[in-house]
Amino acid sequence: MSEVKTGLRYTEEHEWAESVGNNIVRIGITDFAQSQLGDIVFVEFPEVGAAVQSGQPMGTIESVKTVSDLFSPVNGTVTKVNDALIDSPEGVNEQPYGAGWMIEVEVDGDAAAALEQLWDDERYRAYVASNG
Repeated sequence: MSEVKTGLRYTEEHEWAESVGNNIVRIGITDFAQSQLGDIVFVEFPEVGAAVQSGQPMGTIESVKTVSDLFSPVNGTVTKVNDALIDSPEGVNEQPYGAGWMIEVEVDGDAAAALEQLWDDERYRAYVASNG
């Protein structure tokens, strides 16, 4: 079974989010998502300063099998992108919860409240088990 990291928040679209302080949320895709995609060959992110909306596409991820949209789990403004993935997109496969993170967003409103709207690890684990 794919790793589901305790303490993160999750979406039905297989993104994860975590608070990194100062109303900033770091976002990536889950281990389940990267394993379903296969070898990742390209990632496209929004630019720093771009607005993202919860549940709306914020970029794409391309594997040898398919191209998929990336969805933002929160509303806010992109403050940082993981430029290392542009040259080495396989980082998402290797460390989806570590060096394979995608973007950081300054949340509109309260980050803790925004994260509370997302699934906890138990709910996501059950979702993957029943739909994976």
